[in-house]
Amino acid sequence: MKAWLKSGSPWIWLNGGAVAMCMIMVVGLIGLIAVRGFGHFWPANIAQIEITNEQGEQIVVMGEIVRSQTIPSAVARDAGNEVPEDIDMVTRYLVKQGNRDQTGRDFVWYLELGMGEFTYPLDAYQIERREWGNFYGQPVALLREGEIVSTPQQSGFWRDMQAALDRSLKLHQEIQRLERRQIGRINSGMEQLRLETRRLDLRDVTGPEREAEDARIAAARAELDAQYEELRVELDALKAAQRRDTLQMVTAEGAQVDLSMAQIVRVTAPNGMSVPAKMGQYMERLWEFMSDNPREANTEGGIFPAIFGTVTMVFIMSIIVTPFGILAAIYLREYAKQGLMTRVIRISVYNLAGVPSIVYGVFGLGFFVYFLGGSLDRLFYEAALPTPTFGTPGLFWASLTLALLTLPIVIVSTEEGLARIPSTIRQGSLALGATKAETLWKVIVPLATPAMMTGLILAIARAAGEVAPLMLVGVVKLAPTLPVDGTFPFVHLERKIMHLGFHIYDVGFQSSNAEAARPLVYATALVLVMLIVVLNLTAISIRNRLRERYRNASD
Repeated sequence: MKAWLKSGSPWIWLNGGAVAMCMIMVVGLIGLIAVRGFGHFWPANIAQIEITNEQGEQIVVMGEIVRSQTIPSAVARDAGNEVPEDIDMVTRYLVKQGNRDQTGRDFVWYLELGMGEFTYPLDAYQIERREWGNFYGQPVALLREGEIVSTPQQSGFWRDMQAALDRSLKLHQEIQRLERRQIGRINSGMEQLRLETRRLDLRDVTGPEREAEDARIAAARAELDAQYEELRVELDALKAAQRRDTLQMVTAEGAQVDLSMAQIVRVTAPNGMSVPAKMGQYMERLWEFMSDNPREANTEGGIFPAIFGTVTMVFIMSIIVTPFGILAAIYLREYAKQGLMTRVIRISVYNLAGVPSIVYGVFGLGFFVYFLGGSLDRLFYEAALPTPTFGTPGLFWASLTLALLTLPIVIVSTEEGLARIPSTIRQGSLALGATKAETLWKVIVPLATPAMMTGLILAIARAAGEVAPLMLVGVVKLAPTLPVDGTFPFVHLERKIMHLGFHIYDVGFQSSNAEAARPLVYATALVLVMLIVVLNLTAISIRNRLRERYRNASD
């Protein structure tokens, strides 16, 4: 036994077991997130339940069975339910009954007491709306300008309804295109004309020059007004056309509701769908989640703006932090005199890596946003004041704050890479007649690029998951426009952005509809993890290629 302990084998097995446990925990956590998150997009069957309440009244509930719980009867009584004294445990079901505009609640708990059998009507519809969440009910008729054109009793009802919905969705896309692109371009032009007038006032321009400029601005404004009027007429016609069709539904309680096709995103009848049809619906919903904009206070729709904002911010951060971190490490290792001051600087860099991230956020808000941004506004955007341009949180300041936060990581990794290069390589290069600068930039730095890439990988992994500092310097709950578009200068560094980490925080802790937000928290968390993995794998691939390229030179 003593010999076995002295051989070190127990510690090898202990380390191997610890690594295996960590891998199991990581895989289990990712699996849990994937099941809880991406399982949300599977079209669940719609149950119809008859319940006899405590007063003996019979009610009918229709919706998705989210989950069930077996709880002590005392807990149910504390919640206001009447449970017989001879019952110790009772099961309750969480039903997503939707119809929030009718009942005021999306999710309701129902006890199994007085509950009849679950039935699954084939004509039960799940209607996803742009507002008020899902609607659950049964169809009555399809109306066109108030006239019935099709009913469920007719064989072509589903085809007619889907044709009307496809038409409405195409009109909605055209409306969005007009509002965001063409009308957005006109609004931007009007704002530029206003700023030009403001600049003339600040410069105190008078006389013929002012008259000529005012005439030019007035002509340009009149042209934009004429274009806007044409677009407004077209927009009103599109909205009127979108409201042409109406789907008449009846709820489980018997109330008749008219739903305009303009407010409907998707109509499904999951109880009658086959598994391949549900699989197709699942992929469609998953793609919408990845590529669409959020709705309903971020509890519906997609997360594309958050994905785009996260990638853009990390990309800009990498462009900023890489050269500064590498140059600082090269100076400290290759040029700075190794003395007390250099040791103090290194210790300071190591300590900066442990500073809480919220401190960087406060610094970024005070120095970058208020001081630098305010100075830029006074120097270059005076006409726009008091409305700030760069003197407010935005994409550039968020990226710069993250660059400052991750700078110590890049410096330390680069210094370690430079220190690991054998001195014989330096001596050999100098012996062959190369200068110190040539040796550094043509021999040493290329050999240290794998270590530089390691620092960048660690920086990306930390930056992509940060939330606290970003809440202060540029990330918001909902950004109406992307920071990159077709309007000059194409990349708008002053705009606020959405971020996956902040989106998770907002949906998970700030949402008024916690049950609807729960699966989106898991799904968004999994997307964030996958995004970090993709970014890291890309950087690792580049690092490995560089390592193979310079392996022979360093041996």
